[in-house]
Amino acid sequence: MAIAPVIVGTAAALGMGGLHWGRAVLAALVALLLQIGVNYANDYSDGIRGTDEDRVGPLRLVGSGVAKPHEVKMAAFGSLGLAMVAGLVLVILSQQWTLLLVGAGAVLAAWGYTGGKKPYGYLGLGDVFVFVFFGPVATLGTTFTQVGAVDTTAVVGSISTGLIAVALLMANNVRDIPTDAQVGKMTLAVRLGDRNARISYVVMLALSMALTLCLVPDNPWMLLMLLQAPFILLPSWIMLKGRTREALIPVLQQTGMLNLGFSLLFAAAVLLNTL
Repeated sequence: MAIAPVIVGTAAALGMGGLHWGRAVLAALVALLLQIGVNYANDYSDGIRGTDEDRVGPLRLVGSGVAKPHEVKMAAFGSLGLAMVAGLVLVILSQQWTLLLVGAGAVLAAWGYTGGKKPYGYLGLGDVFVFVFFGPVATLGTTFTQVGAVDTTAVVGSISTGLIAVALLMANNVRDIPTDAQVGKMTLAVRLGDRNARISYVVMLALSMALTLCLVPDNPWMLLMLLQAPFILLPSWIMLKGRTREALIPVLQQTGMLNLGFSLLFAAAVLLNTL
């Protein structure tokens, strides 16, 4: 989820004639460290609240007792701190100083997802923030640090990859509806209900592909995005038909790979159009 928007944003920069590999690598580093940081922060905050006591899926450090809460908290702060350092270097190289505010917002959002007195992840706003930061912010920020501007290709790509990121979060939260509702974690999946949340997952994946086809008049190679259609079917089928919480676990990996595949196809379409 962290790498995909950087690939899309870098591809857009290539299409605009301003690719900078060094800045692309720094953007990827920032995105990865932020994702690692938010995962540690989520592990810590959910763990001390007792949200992960009856968890189905990958092991959680605090909830399982494998690590002490303060150790996981320090790991979160360390990752977010390194992300800030890498982000500062990227801003200095690109001279896009307004992105300092965006970076600060990303760090605050990473902690505020499940941390603090009123975590927005418990209010059903996690999906909005994931879309914003794993979609437009990461993608357009990557493009902007390389060419100092964005175009329609970058915007469409950012929305599409953001939708896939939200779909992954939705799959995760559908799996956790019973335990989240019990502890008062009112995610969007809890608010929508099991059936509607599953349908929203399929809609988001379909829309992510359909939006890119709007770019076909200017770039016929965007028809390559249709190649991902078969790979949308399997996780969508599992989401609609899987009845146990355990059955939904493979969907997380499948959706992550789908986003990576999307970004590579998108980059290929832009590259071929520039040749």
